Amino acid sequence: MLTRVLAALALVPLLIFILIGGVPLYIAEIAILAIALNEFYKAFKAKDIHPIENIGYIFIVYLGLKNIFNLGADYTYVVIFALFIYSITYILRCKRNIIDIVITFFSLFYVAISIDFIVLTINRLPQGSIYVWTIFIVAFLTDTFAYFTGYLFGKHKLIPKVSPKKTIEGSIGGIIGSTVGCIIFAYLFKLDMTVMVIIGSLGSIIAQFGDLFASSIKRYVGIKDYGKLIPGHGGVLDRFDSVILVAPFVYYAIMIFSK
Repeated sequence: MLTRVLAALALVPLLIFILIGGVPLYIAEIAILAIALNEFYKAFKAKDIHPIENIGYIFIVYLGLKNIFNLGADYTYVVIFALFIYSITYILRCKRNIIDIVITFFSLFYVAISIDFIVLTINRLPQGSIYVWTIFIVAFLTDTFAYFTGYLFGKHKLIPKVSPKKTIEGSIGGIIGSTVGCIIFAYLFKLDMTVMVIIGSLGSIIAQFGDLFASSIKRYVGIKDYGKLIPGHGGVLDRFDSVILVAPFVYYAIMIFSK
């Protein structure tokens, strides 16, 4: 229980910046992404994989500028293409191998672009400043209800080779908790109930995929936590493992189902 409370508190600074919005949020996003990418790159060094770190940091600075100046998706494609051409020079100079390049660009999509959907939800969607909270409702309630349901009723392992403690009962509890939380949120803010049920239920499944995927990465590289943001409780990526996939899901679910 203490772990989950501390994990939730770790997100408080970001939630404050979401309330403030604008340039302070974009600067906070750059800082969070810089820490997250650093954690991600360090994790793979244990496997003798060395991503091109400056590509990641250049890209997150671009994301901040994109949000400040409200640039379209075409600019992002151009920047990614330019960075890819730049990465090829490392291979030609025998400074990196193809696996290093793959992990470098995977980090741009998995970490940077996915988390940027929090800002995109606020800036690009009608009522985005309200809908953005569903990202955290889904992620937090899924984790909390899955933990307590699994603790009280869990008997059948979900995917023991990836995460030995997670159970099918806990997974179901997480889906129920997330869905109920979204229904209450929809009622309080007069949102489309059907859309919120979809987000709450499917979003919880996506959140659990994100959690399990993060666990599989950590198991592969041989670490318990990505970082030490909270001593004994992990780093930024450990706190965002569910949010990373939920954020883009919520964005596109609202785009598709709210029409």
